[in-house]
Amino acid sequence: MIEVVGHYDNTPGNSEAASQGAIGAELLRSRALLRPAEVLEYIPGMVVTQHSGEGKANQYFLRGMNLDHGTDFATTVNGVPVNLPTHAHGQGYSDLNFLIPELVSRVDYRKGPYFAADGDFSSAGAASFVYRTRLDRPLAEVSIGQSGHRRALVATSRTLHDDVSLLTAVEGLHHDGPWTVPEGLRRRNAQFILSGGSARRGWSASLSAYAAHWQATDQVPQRLIDAGTYQGQPFGRFDSLDPEAGASTRRTSLSGSWQEVSDHAMTRLEGYAIGYALNLVSNFTGSLMRESDQFAQTDSRTVLGAKAWRAWFPDSGGQRRMQNTLGMQLRQDRIRLGLYDTLARQVQTTVREDVVVQTLSSVHAENEVAWWPWLRTVAGLRADHFHARVDSLLQSENSGAASAFRWSPKLSIILGPWQKTEFFVNAGRGFHSNDARGTTARIDPRSGQAIGAVPALVGSRGHELGLKSWVVPELQTTLAIWRLDFDSELVYAGDAGNTKAGRPSRRSGIEWSSHWSAGTHWLLDMSLAWTRPRYTDGAAEGDHIANAVQKLARLSVSLRQLGPWSGSLGIRHVGAAALAEDNAWRSPPATTVHLRLQRRVSSHLDLAMDVLNLTNRANNDISYLYTSRLRGEAASGVADVHVHPAQPRTLRLTARLSF
Repeated sequence: MIEVVGHYDNTPGNSEAASQGAIGAELLRSRALLRPAEVLEYIPGMVVTQHSGEGKANQYFLRGMNLDHGTDFATTVNGVPVNLPTHAHGQGYSDLNFLIPELVSRVDYRKGPYFAADGDFSSAGAASFVYRTRLDRPLAEVSIGQSGHRRALVATSRTLHDDVSLLTAVEGLHHDGPWTVPEGLRRRNAQFILSGGSARRGWSASLSAYAAHWQATDQVPQRLIDAGTYQGQPFGRFDSLDPEAGASTRRTSLSGSWQEVSDHAMTRLEGYAIGYALNLVSNFTGSLMRESDQFAQTDSRTVLGAKAWRAWFPDSGGQRRMQNTLGMQLRQDRIRLGLYDTLARQVQTTVREDVVVQTLSSVHAENEVAWWPWLRTVAGLRADHFHARVDSLLQSENSGAASAFRWSPKLSIILGPWQKTEFFVNAGRGFHSNDARGTTARIDPRSGQAIGAVPALVGSRGHELGLKSWVVPELQTTLAIWRLDFDSELVYAGDAGNTKAGRPSRRSGIEWSSHWSAGTHWLLDMSLAWTRPRYTDGAAEGDHIANAVQKLARLSVSLRQLGPWSGSLGIRHVGAAALAEDNAWRSPPATTVHLRLQRRVSSHLDLAMDVLNLTNRANNDISYLYTSRLRGEAASGVADVHVHPAQPRTLRLTARLSF
């Protein structure tokens, strides 16, 4: 018997850029995960953390960017977009807590605005999760761990008729975390995938249903942790200033796809519908503005969308090969949003309420030509049209309509392979949409002062030089030197209820990664990323970009089935970052070690032990610099670093039964 195991699909001829690749399912099973979205950390240079409750969308960092909850990194699961524009809490909000890692068969990732099929939120990069449509065997999995962690998953697939199969997965999770106020995270998740046909002509339909609720410990001021007491009571890293913070959310999606492949063409159609709701209560500043700065944000929406593309493979004769692609995308979000001042989760003041209908439509075309065996070009052009209608239910001056249009050309040149080495030259323009409420804003909803509207679409420009090498058969090495410019670091400050037009910026950096298969049993992954993030307008306050991580290093050693044993040891180092434009305040670096040990007890039973934060480092998931006020302090508050601590060393045990 010959067994072929794929960890990465980065072979010659499969990429248009050095920073593009695919991750296989076998690798996804080998590492310990604290949270579902950490699957994205298999992408070299990507960091996933959290600044509040674990049910909330994560914080993402890539290429010197604090992507907040998802802006500038586009994510899809089974073709359904995850990012939510004009969101109550953050533009491009990307909540991946509904992801079931055991179902993922492949993750395709791309960095930079070089790919015509990627549109809104993809300037830093994009990732596409592809779920399995069939399981080799049904499975039942149970995990228990410290901090009240309990998780159960049951998944199975069966053939209904001829080549039609149904995959069913149901997941439940309870987690309290290390917090003094137990998180009480309850997550319920179900996935159904009906599929039929073949790779040449096939279809699938998916239904996903997810709901969660939790208490949250928001970030707290460092001065309070240093003091160790508050109002005569002990106060530690895992204590909370507002025990009423928390949220509930739900997401349901129905999607379908159809594809047909012939010798000369390929056609694919996709459609989806999403129902979503979030009710989020937070308090980041204590009592700076009033007795309690607690506030609530609500988001309820319906999303309808469709994608279609067709590729042609004309017979050009000789050695020259060509592929032409034409695609279309359409998405409409119908949204009801609210921002409220609250006390003990009871509404005290309505700051703003809005109804938004937002539509983004696009067409893209691409031409790929293999001119010679050593030269290939990919030229693309994308056109996007944005239209939004905003109805402000409290401030009529902020109602209105906005439209915008943007062209985004792309070009990639691929040279080689020579001596099993490919070279890449990439350039392209991209964009992210801004919160639609900012495009029609005339007055600040809190102060009533006049403010200016902001552009609907914010442009970016990217360039990259890179290489991929397989000179040593067991060693894959990637190197990329890149630059990314933004017209404006636009951020919708949902907590404040207004839009801020940020400054123009430039990020440049170097990324290196290697994957070494050391014999049959060992896999070594190494990656380094260095970035120089700077504002480019020369303003007096300084040119550093807050929360832009500059250095990242990762090392993972995986053991693949040495007798009954397998496992991995992963080390991640996140460097310090400026917290203010003048670089006077900086976050501390953080090093985290995760360990997974697995033992195959029988052909049906596997046991695993995960030790998260093995060295029990007192890291911070994130640090921010802003002003807050504790009771007894001056009315103007205190500018301080506010942190959300990472989880301490945590042990989890998992039993997986396949039958």
